[in-house]
Amino acid sequence: MRQTTLTALPDFPLVAAGTDLAELLAGELVRHGLIPEDGDILVLAQKIVSKAEGRFVDLAEVTPSPGAVKVAGEAGKDPRLVEAILSESRRVVRVRKDLIIVEHRLGFVMANAGVDQSNVGTRPDIALLLPEDPDASADALRQALGNRFGVQLGVIINDSFGRAWRKGVCGVAIGAAGLPCLIDKRGDVDLFGRELKVTVIGFADEVAAAASLVMGQADEGCPVVLVRGLSWQPQEGRATDLVRAAAEDLFR
Repeated sequence: MRQTTLTALPDFPLVAAGTDLAELLAGELVRHGLIPEDGDILVLAQKIVSKAEGRFVDLAEVTPSPGAVKVAGEAGKDPRLVEAILSESRRVVRVRKDLIIVEHRLGFVMANAGVDQSNVGTRPDIALLLPEDPDASADALRQALGNRFGVQLGVIINDSFGRAWRKGVCGVAIGAAGLPCLIDKRGDVDLFGRELKVTVIGFADEVAAAASLVMGQADEGCPVVLVRGLSWQPQEGRATDLVRAAAEDLFR
């Protein structure tokens, strides 16, 4: 069996709006001697993608709606920040002190619609949104880097989510391209020949979570991880494949 490795790109340069992320990634991969191979998966932290795409919000220019003011009062948050959260949301799922759970416009159920102010910059009024279309962002990077190095890559954009019924945040895939996000094992057999009936693996989420351990969550400065050695077949998977449809949601 081929050895599986996860290698972070240390001291990754700061990314600004308009940065050519594919060009920057290619240069950093070469600088660290990590020439991509067929079957590699490149995992990127959401923040560098959002920054490159200019997904900044200046809260000084935001006028909160009455609805945002109401939710802000319940959560104890800046009404301008809440307005940014609501603008990215389909619906509010739950509000309590210091917490707003929403259904993001992309279908993810998450805290604060992914609107974040950590590792964004020094200005207190700047927040960062998720990429407009993380799957499209991942696909553009896959194509650019695949053409640059002449290989078939998978690309995952990950973010940290809290989880219902479990404490702590965990990396999940919010964008993906070139690889299966779900691997259906139904019909396979276990070690004792018993047929698997319900096993569908959240492959992209598992890779995203593993990469998050290498990236870190604070000031590590390692927002890119190269994953090598996993067995998978190229496929036009999307992170939205991982979102459970409302008709299948037993808790909605």
